[in-house]
Amino acid sequence: MTAVSTQLPWYVARSAGLVAWVLLTASVLWGLTMTTQLVRGRVGRPWLLDLHRYLGGLAAIFTGVHVGALLADTYVHFSLTSVLVPFASSWRTSAVAWGIVAGYLLVAVELTSLARQHLSRRVWHAIHLSSFPLFFMATIHMLTAGTDTRNHLVQGTAFAAIGAVTVLTARRVVRDTKPRRAVPLTTR
Repeated sequence: MTAVSTQLPWYVARSAGLVAWVLLTASVLWGLTMTTQLVRGRVGRPWLLDLHRYLGGLAAIFTGVHVGALLADTYVHFSLTSVLVPFASSWRTSAVAWGIVAGYLLVAVELTSLARQHLSRRVWHAIHLSSFPLFFMATIHMLTAGTDTRNHLVQGTAFAAIGAVTVLTARRVVRDTKPRRAVPLTTR
């Protein structure tokens, strides 16, 4: 077996993990862009929501590829337990735990989004808000577990994404806490 073929699962795990993080980040940013109404009137709302859902779904798929490739890798030897149970991995225990918890949050957000029509808005929204800790946990995982953690492009992209999510979140919080003008009631 050649070196490339024995390392293929590791390269797939690395690339799928990075792609999953980029898709998750794009989904979070797109969701915030919609809810802060930065693109209001420019694009039809159904299209915006479809893109947001598509990005989130792809993030979940690539996360699955990432975990599957880790299980297939023969260098680190991840077991099913070490990729499903936080702190069970002997390799970068805390860093891997961040990713496992983020993975569970991703599954919760995606499943409840698929079942949104069958849930109350309050329940769906409460679970959907876990997208924020999900993003930050996935980012911590990427910056601490991966072999690309010292790559300046990866670090710069992560810090730019953290900044963008923070700014858009602050904008949304300010928008949501502003008192709304009361609509005068008219009597006939």
